[in-house]
Amino acid sequence: MISRIVIAGGGSAGWMTAAALSKVLQPGCRITLIESEEIGIVGVGEATIPPIRKFNEFLGLDEFEFLRRTKGSFKLGIQFVDWVEPGRRYFHPFGTYGRAFDFGHLLYFWQQAQRQGKASTSLDDYCMAWAAAAQARFAPPLSDPRSVLSTYDYAYHFDASLYAAYLHEVSERRGVTRVEGRIVASRLNAESGHIEALRLQDGREVPGELFIDCSGFRGLLIEEALHTGYESWTHWLPCDRAVAVPCENTGDFLPYTRSTARAAGWQWRIPLQHRIGNGYVYSSNYLDDAGAAATLLANLDGQALAEPRTLRFVTGRRRQGWNRNVVAIGLSSGFLEPLESTSLHLIQASIQRLIALFPDRGFDPARRDEYNRITNSELERVRDFLILHYHSNRRSDGELWRYCANMPIPDTLRESIDHFRSHARIVQREHEVFVRASWLAVLVGQLNLPETCDQPPQAHGTDGVMWLEKMRSTLHAEASRFPTHQQFIESNCRAVA
Repeated sequence: MISRIVIAGGGSAGWMTAAALSKVLQPGCRITLIESEEIGIVGVGEATIPPIRKFNEFLGLDEFEFLRRTKGSFKLGIQFVDWVEPGRRYFHPFGTYGRAFDFGHLLYFWQQAQRQGKASTSLDDYCMAWAAAAQARFAPPLSDPRSVLSTYDYAYHFDASLYAAYLHEVSERRGVTRVEGRIVASRLNAESGHIEALRLQDGREVPGELFIDCSGFRGLLIEEALHTGYESWTHWLPCDRAVAVPCENTGDFLPYTRSTARAAGWQWRIPLQHRIGNGYVYSSNYLDDAGAAATLLANLDGQALAEPRTLRFVTGRRRQGWNRNVVAIGLSSGFLEPLESTSLHLIQASIQRLIALFPDRGFDPARRDEYNRITNSELERVRDFLILHYHSNRRSDGELWRYCANMPIPDTLRESIDHFRSHARIVQREHEVFVRASWLAVLVGQLNLPETCDQPPQAHGTDGVMWLEKMRSTLHAEASRFPTHQQFIESNCRAVA
């Protein structure tokens, strides 16, 4: 069995990995995490998707204590502003439209009512998540599937650096050893090519059998030591930079992330208890750094609390996430821009996959190959979902948007779009992160409307307009009984200043 694990790098990826492995591995397995206080972390405030709740439960974290420690808030979905064209908004909810078995009815009735001019112009009105989000209200969903209050889900916004610090404490209580130091070299076995030890700047060596690369974009182990290679997806996802800055909280404390399209990319807004996280993701082909910072600072809700910070990245993935005795987790494995808040989810998924396929000292290639197969498939599914947002736009106010509207797209995404346009079918593939309701939200939100929609057999004789109105009014009435997002936070998980 593996007896020595070395994690190269801290931050969210490193400490999530340390916390998870220290929970499941036998006491005889030593886990060492190396990080340097000289090296900053990328975290600029994080938005997440619902599986993070399961990961925190797996770690044994108390939800309200976690939110207090990370100054977090709740997230019911993402609102997209001006993505299709200026002035148009839509919501990507966490949960379903109506109840799970209403899916076929809803799209059919909505399309029929649209053609008659008798329905809401937006699908948003028929999901519980938006009914609450639109009123800045929040309460946890119920578990009873007969209730509309079971039809939504939620995730979190939180400070990523505070999350890493919290998991640092959790990990050390479970026996993880932290080593302060800067990694300068890897010692490889001459025969196998496996890493045997990491050399630090002060000359110390840290030996191990399994190495986890959480070193960020550089990929100190997976790339600089093992030369794994990188597959760029910038021809599909051309944004390659982000400028970030926090600002003061003002106005409503919204339980959702907002993504607003700009001339050369898009701006995020992530509300935390103590501040709002903001950033502008953009393409350097169409905007310089100074212009991006100026645009961001001109579109803040409140006074900036720091100087803007610029990050550079290349969208894509390592050719192998697991190479020899190194597994890359987090930014070292690749990067898909934060449009749908998948960064921490992909870390979480990699950790869970590693646990499921955990090696022994023989490093069976079959485990490695299966890990890489699933990882690549999952990344490609998220990639397609992100490209959909860019490709299906009708904007004419920027070169980036014209490029994205006319660029060739992956065959898998083309098939998904064509299926929906022809027959209102949502294609779900293996290792799909986003469920049918997510694809429906973005396809319809970006005006990829179906040409036909078959009538469900059970819908015969039903007054669709009345059915839709009853659903809308019920959802909004139930949401109006929730406490506000601010009230729920104050009552349950207010952060200590």
